[in-house]
Amino acid sequence: MGTIYIVVSSLIKSLGGEVVVPPKTSKKTLSIGTKYSPEAICLPYKLLLGNYIEAIESGAEAIVMISSPGICRLGEYSKSIKNALDDLGYHIKYVDVDLYKGKFMEMIKGLKKITGNNNIFHIIKSIHLAVSKVFVLDNLDNVLSYYRAREVNLGTAEQAYKKGLRWVDDALNKKELKEAHKKAISEIKKTEIDDKREVLNVDLTGEIFMVLDSFSNQNLERELGRLGVQTRRSMSLGGWVKTALIPKFLRKGKTHLERSYEFAKPYLLRDIGGDAIESVGDIAYATKQGIDGIIHLSPFTCMPEIMSQNIFPAMRQDGALPILALVLDEQTGRAGFVTRLEAFVDLMRRRKRQLSLAQ
Repeated sequence: MGTIYIVVSSLIKSLGGEVVVPPKTSKKTLSIGTKYSPEAICLPYKLLLGNYIEAIESGAEAIVMISSPGICRLGEYSKSIKNALDDLGYHIKYVDVDLYKGKFMEMIKGLKKITGNNNIFHIIKSIHLAVSKVFVLDNLDNVLSYYRAREVNLGTAEQAYKKGLRWVDDALNKKELKEAHKKAISEIKKTEIDDKREVLNVDLTGEIFMVLDSFSNQNLERELGRLGVQTRRSMSLGGWVKTALIPKFLRKGKTHLERSYEFAKPYLLRDIGGDAIESVGDIAYATKQGIDGIIHLSPFTCMPEIMSQNIFPAMRQDGALPILALVLDEQTGRAGFVTRLEAFVDLMRRRKRQLSLAQ
């Protein structure tokens, strides 16, 4: 899922474990996952299963999976994936970590099981480094988005960003991470940009896997950058970590989930599973911020996100900003996807000019 592999590998390696990062998600990954998945299951499940099979075939001896409560099918992923792997003859160690049951303590228990390291001081230190990497990676994504929407030579900012990812991945302690962060920002800022380019600002929300994973969303942010759009992920890894891992007394300000509950009223008053309440809250929040538009991403058959999409028309009537809902699966065609993006960008650009003239 996006750059989360950097965080997880840092956590395990710093505790003495050996990490097998599966090959970059590809059409082959999707093909493998789809072949052994239930027909109506969503895209993230298929990609995870494909990732795990490729990891096992690359030498992995254990799989770690996070469980989830509530209505979303993510709660069934773990058992279903384990059964699929067993049926295929991959009898490997399977570690299920339920972060929602005890949050921090469940993470510690899971890490002890995964790495065999029972030194609580080492574990807490490793978690601190990994969580710090989460927020560094989120910041690099934001900086990349700014420069990618304005770059003169397409792809320059992303090349610099990828160098930065390697430096962050290699950082073994907080000092090295700080240096890697500074160096990565400096590298991205070398990108030649056009200061006079008309840039639109768009928020991305929806199901978190689809928002964070570039393969799943067909490199959405790269395409938008090419069209002169600066993106901001309302659903971020840092926002999820704040809610799922960091104890309340250590947090600064509201979490993304707390803000979502506040802004989702009066459209949605309770959690209906997945990231639905965040999606509705993000649209209301973005509208108040006065940006140019928002894109909602969801996997085909995701019921919570289907429910949130049915609320969007009411939000539009109440003056919500332009919303583009993209439903994706393995059958999504590239040409039609890009055409929809281009049309949405044209719509936002016309709207922005009309608002400017009206003022």
